[in-house]
Amino acid sequence: MSGSMKSDLSRLYIVAAKEVEVPGGKPAIVCFVPFKLLRAFHTVQAQLIREMEKKFNGQHVLIIAQRQIYGMSYKRRTSKGSKGPRPRSRTLTNVQEAILDDLVYPTEIVGKRTRFATDGSKTMKVLLDPKDQVNVETKLDTFATVYKTLTQKDVVFEFPVQES
Repeated sequence: MSGSMKSDLSRLYIVAAKEVEVPGGKPAIVCFVPFKLLRAFHTVQAQLIREMEKKFNGQHVLIIAQRQIYGMSYKRRTSKGSKGPRPRSRTLTNVQEAILDDLVYPTEIVGKRTRFATDGSKTMKVLLDPKDQVNVETKLDTFATVYKTLTQKDVVFEFPVQES
């Protein structure tokens, strides 16, 4: 690694890692990092992932923040006696949306649709920014499998069709 990257990585660490089986390919490695360090990881993420994929023989590497989900019955209690509802950032829905954003970073999500089938199943269709299509196209199956593993929700990643 280069000296500049070593200095950036000296204060960063990974909390956990998980290997997820991707159908028809190599397993993906999901690295969980502390939420507070996620922004620091984003500054070196492209270079770090490239190096890690070389090290792990071409397996896809994804970086996701470790987030906390509080249940519906959570009551905030502090030493000062103030109480309040659970923070919005700790709800199940918000955490799952954030996982989706972390999965596709640095690509942006430009649209989402939820499809309801007649049998009652739901599939979320996520549209990604077409300018990153060349870099991300090979990872779409990995994104869908990892998201399904972490959240138990079906998702399909696509790029919007550009009309000319």
